[in-house]
Amino acid sequence: MAAISDVARLAGVSKATASRALSGRGAVADETRRRVEAAAAEIGFIASPAAASLVTGRTMNVGVIIPFVNRWFFGEVLEGIERALLAAGYDLTLYNLADHGPERARVFDFFLARKRVDAVIAIGVDLSEREIASLEQRGKPIVALGGAEAGVPSLTIDDRAVGLLATEHLLHLGHTRIAHLAGTGAAAMPNSVHGRRRHGFLEAMTAAGLAPGGRAHIHETEMSMPGGYTGTLQLLGHPGRRPTALFAVSDEVAFGAFRAAEHLGITIPGELSIIGIDGHEYSEMFGLTTVEQYPGEQGRLAVDVVLRLLGEGEEADPLPDSGAPLPTRLVVRSSTTSAPR
Repeated sequence: MAAISDVARLAGVSKATASRALSGRGAVADETRRRVEAAAAEIGFIASPAAASLVTGRTMNVGVIIPFVNRWFFGEVLEGIERALLAAGYDLTLYNLADHGPERARVFDFFLARKRVDAVIAIGVDLSEREIASLEQRGKPIVALGGAEAGVPSLTIDDRAVGLLATEHLLHLGHTRIAHLAGTGAAAMPNSVHGRRRHGFLEAMTAAGLAPGGRAHIHETEMSMPGGYTGTLQLLGHPGRRPTALFAVSDEVAFGAFRAAEHLGITIPGELSIIGIDGHEYSEMFGLTTVEQYPGEQGRLAVDVVLRLLGEGEEADPLPDSGAPLPTRLVVRSSTTSAPR
């Protein structure tokens, strides 16, 4: 089996120079690097990541923690992260994180803290102070995507403003009976993504004089297509005056609302206007009005921040636009129209 010493001998350089040339770390002349790479290819030498880590102190591996792997938004973010990491020569280790319990503690106390990863990207996960401290004490940079964590570089859209915009769109169409399908725990967790979207809804309704005492038609449900279906059945199945418009916390919830309205014989948008958030790949097929965000690009940006924190970039500030929300855009389609008379 070929060794680094064989590559060095063939290229006429020291083992340290050969190692630096193949790892991409350290100052090596371009001509020397090409000579070493040609020598490695000639004898079939493949650099060992474990051996390289002994020289560089890096594993070239980033840990990604995520609450769901089967939801569109998280899948899109993950794909963006994976592509960016591979392009930078990094591997990815994925952890599907539970909300509570010993499994979550084990991820932070053992796998992320002790296992060899260079940094951590947290997607839509509310990290505790203890979890952040356990990683920082071991020199693991953390980037939060989709949630603001104190003292941690964060990338997020302005979910309160997005909820406000979605609700104002319905108000401008003349709707006054507007319901909100919020995510489970939105009221109890006001700083969560779905909590901030709920806050935007209430802010718009209150400003329009339609939420006296802070009360409005809000139903919490799982942020999924089945959750949107069952939640909408409960909202619209009541024999009283039905809402004429529905703001769904996500596009997947909105798709479930479409099916529930169909089940109840309610036409969209004639009897019910629906708006969602995300810009799901199926939103155009459903004709869904939505506030788009761009999860694949968000994943790429998160990797950019991680690489800067690891010293891979030239910019000293890992977040030059710190505090600026990620872009969103209102896209109006056929699922919203003027309020029925």
